[in-house]
Amino acid sequence: MGLPADADGGPGLGLPADPARLTPDGPDAPDSAEAEAAAAPAFEVELRPQRRLRLWQIAPIVMLGAAGSLMFAFPLAFEFGDGGAVVAMLGFLVSCCAGGWGLMAARRVGYALPGLPARGSGQRPDWRLALLYALVALGVVALAVYRVARLR
Repeated sequence: MGLPADADGGPGLGLPADPARLTPDGPDAPDSAEAEAAAAPAFEVELRPQRRLRLWQIAPIVMLGAAGSLMFAFPLAFEFGDGGAVVAMLGFLVSCCAGGWGLMAARRVGYALPGLPARGSGQRPDWRLALLYALVALGVVALAVYRVARLR
């Protein structure tokens, strides 16, 4: 049982007799409708939804931040005796944790602080802005520690 023969007497593999007529991308002459469609500009459409923070991600961060700031503010404003400093520092810690979690969540979906590059962009951050952010954070911490130390 062999292969059936072609008209030129060769083995019948369904290939044309002259392989030089073939082009690597298909037939020689495409249909006119296909040629017009290929010549039209292509539009790219993003099929994935945009990455953004959802309510279930933001709500616990906001609630922790609000609770921490109230824990920090009330002992400072009303001076609740000796335990006020401890409650205030705990509130400050909870507020800072909520802020850090918020920054991490925002960074995870692709947001960045102004002046800092987005994650995965390959750009380097501007050291002046990074230093400014560090100085502002250090100033806030210093003011908080100073205020709590004055409670005692």
